[in-house]
Amino acid sequence: MPPYRIIIDLSDRMLHVLEQNRVIRSFPVGIGRMVTETPVGEFTIVNKAPNPGGPYGAFWMGLSKPHYGIHGTNDPSSIGHMSSHGCVRMYNPDVVALSKLMNIGDRVTIRP
Repeated sequence: MPPYRIIIDLSDRMLHVLEQNRVIRSFPVGIGRMVTETPVGEFTIVNKAPNPGGPYGAFWMGLSKPHYGIHGTNDPSSIGHMSSHGCVRMYNPDVVALSKLMNIGDRVTIRP
């Protein structure tokens, strides 16, 4: 599988998957609230877990910043909004599709 990377644009609440600097998929996301903002910076995927339970929906991908990740949601109406405690929320079918592309160690850039 070729290496992919993720760029998350907080301003338009979109997650983009890139292959060799070319966007191949884009997904809408929910991001952190003002008091619990999604962190900006360069991270990597450090773990992956299907069906983590609770508010994390169908899949969890943990980031190299402890306690933050990309995950599904049990509240699909939160996608597109500032609604999380800092994590990046996705529709469950989208996060499952993303999980099939991404590997542990892949880069994740979160920008304002």
